[in-house]
Amino acid sequence: MRYTLVIFDLDGTLADSFPWFIGSLNTVADAFRLRRVGEDEIEPLRRADVPEILKHLGVPRWKLPMIARYMRKLKSTELHTISLFPGVEDMLRTLKAGGVTLTLVSSDNEENAKVVLGPDNAALFSQYNCSAALFGKAGKFRRVMRRAGVEPHRVLAIGDEARDLNAARAAGIDFAAVTWGYTAPEKLRTFNPDIVFERIEDIGAKLLP
Repeated sequence: MRYTLVIFDLDGTLADSFPWFIGSLNTVADAFRLRRVGEDEIEPLRRADVPEILKHLGVPRWKLPMIARYMRKLKSTELHTISLFPGVEDMLRTLKAGGVTLTLVSSDNEENAKVVLGPDNAALFSQYNCSAALFGKAGKFRRVMRRAGVEPHRVLAIGDEARDLNAARAAGIDFAAVTWGYTAPEKLRTFNPDIVFERIEDIGAKLLP
């Protein structure tokens, strides 16, 4: 087994939260006096880099921490509308039973993450390192590795955004892109991830001997 530690992203990877995100986007835009987004702009934004998205929305970087806190609080009142993707529970249990250590690094807070996962699934994870800044996941990846005592070449990060991939590269670990998340699959492939998962059930099939 090549990877003994897997670091999962939550939104767009395990949790189907993109509909909630799109539905909340203009609420956030109004609260922070940002540019509102029309339905015809959603798909182009899925093919844009994070700096391009921030520029398109008119988001100054100094506002990012405030926006992140606002969105976490807003999301906490609407967690009942967010479900895990079908097959996630079986996939997590398969990896755990196969001897893989599961951890979670998310931009959301730990409390929200555990509610979305549900108590049984949440108990499968040995570490949570949450409330990551928009460009702050690399440091959290390193912290998870240090705590787990696992060498970088035995660690795989799994996510759905280019910033997840960039953070994994900065932390010196491999990255697997999923095709069902926030970023359009064809955009993710341009960054040459180490693995591309087309289906949730492929994760266990490819990672376990």
